[in-house]
Amino acid sequence: MSERGLRKVRTGRVTSAKMDRTVVVTVDRLVQHPLYGKTVKRRSKLYAHDEENECTEGDIVRVVETRPLSKTKCWRVIEIVRKATG
Repeated sequence: MSERGLRKVRTGRVTSAKMDRTVVVTVDRLVQHPLYGKTVKRRSKLYAHDEENECTEGDIVRVVETRPLSKTKCWRVIEIVRKATG
């Protein structure tokens, strides 16, 4: 039996929780500009599967890469790091 490969894990903020069992997670990262060396902010939107519909907008969550669950969704929420206040 073969071992599963390493899966990418990302931490980000839930920006939309309006769909059923799907959340949009925005992941910010800092990268250096290739020519000028200045640090630049880059942002990625990930569609993640939220089985229990427990995430709300503003939560900080950890997501893990998984097989494609739909056309755009290939991440799963593994834990809520911090709930949104308010």
